[in-house]
Amino acid sequence: MSATGVGVLTAIEVIVASACYIPVAYLAERYGREPFVMATFFFFTIFPVTLVVAHSFPLLVVAFAVRGLKEFGDSPRKALIVSYASAEMRGRTIGAYYLIRDTFVSVGALLGAWLWKLGPNVNFLGAAALGAAGTLVYGATLHRRMQQEALR
Repeated sequence: MSATGVGVLTAIEVIVASACYIPVAYLAERYGREPFVMATFFFFTIFPVTLVVAHSFPLLVVAFAVRGLKEFGDSPRKALIVSYASAEMRGRTIGAYYLIRDTFVSVGALLGAWLWKLGPNVNFLGAAALGAAGTLVYGATLHRRMQQEALR
């Protein structure tokens, strides 16, 4: 891949991500944040799969458009994190969230480096499997919470 090709792919990712922010933030406030967060997790999950099947530049364009969609529910996700914290604990809650998340991401990067020795497809499909598991756990938790709220 040339430097120009990488630049084009990065530009596509950023353009797609930028196009999502304002409309999704508006829609999430109107219709609820959770579906948009679920969509984000879905895009996190399918991005590595799109890389596995991207054997040409046009397919890489699709993959990086999907990568841009990972920002689809970014503002609703952050708003949910803030909404779960009491006003006096928001700073600490957000700091703790990012500490825990970034610790897992760092460990994941090390795991990814190890998996890369087995081949890129193992790495990408492993990432997709973990993404799918996380999406299912979040979806099940959300479903259970919605059922509990319906009973109240």
